[in-house]
Amino acid sequence: MTNIIGSAPIGLLTGKVVFITGASRGIGAAAARLFAREGAAVVLAARSTDALQRIVTEIRADGGVADAVTLDLADRASIRAAIDRVEELHGRLDGAFNNGAAIQRPGPLDTTSDEDIDEQFAVNFRSHWTAMTAEAALMRRNGGGAVVNTSSIGSRRANPALPAYGAMKRALNSITETAAVSWARDGIRVNGITPGGTATKMIDAWEAATPGIVERVKASIPLGRMAESHEVAEVAAWLLSDRASMVTGAIVPVDGGAGA
Repeated sequence: MTNIIGSAPIGLLTGKVVFITGASRGIGAAAARLFAREGAAVVLAARSTDALQRIVTEIRADGGVADAVTLDLADRASIRAAIDRVEELHGRLDGAFNNGAAIQRPGPLDTTSDEDIDEQFAVNFRSHWTAMTAEAALMRRNGGGAVVNTSSIGSRRANPALPAYGAMKRALNSITETAAVSWARDGIRVNGITPGGTATKMIDAWEAATPGIVERVKASIPLGRMAESHEVAEVAAWLLSDRASMVTGAIVPVDGGAGA
């Protein structure tokens, strides 16, 4: 029987400083807790400072090392300031999990608003570009590191329900692969993950806008259920760890077989 509760920590990220965006909820919050349990000193970033602080308090109470920084993924200066804060706190950066996601109003391509397109561009594409380059600059000072970008199963095929979201996530896959090749000689590995249906607030919002979508998504997943946020975070943890030392430029599905 599949264990979906989580595994005992093994020190996968011991000694590493890891920066996590979108860390106030969903996959990002699960990653914050998991990475800290696996030994990382984590710096959590999101717009919701109160939610971040609750997670930081929880991690510290469990003996982990955690700090929070306010971050607006639509603001390039805010992203760069957050990376500067990581340097102030720890003097280096070993891993980054770029996990922000904007929610698009579901609908066909020809009725997608300019505002939706602009938001998807700012949050799901440009923010990653800005974050990756700032993260890489800090990583180079200490011999390298690893970056993981959260893309989506929607980037791997036609996406009639979320066309702008899918388009920007596909573009994210491209710069993930390009960065992996460009920065390999700097000792920086760059990979992406493509979650499928995952039990998060984004799916809840999609269900509210399109009733029945959750059941349709579940029906498309060979494993027969949605992923839990921590299951997606587990894959990111491995990619950020030294166990994945020969893995770069990969776009790893975390979708229960839905994309197979």
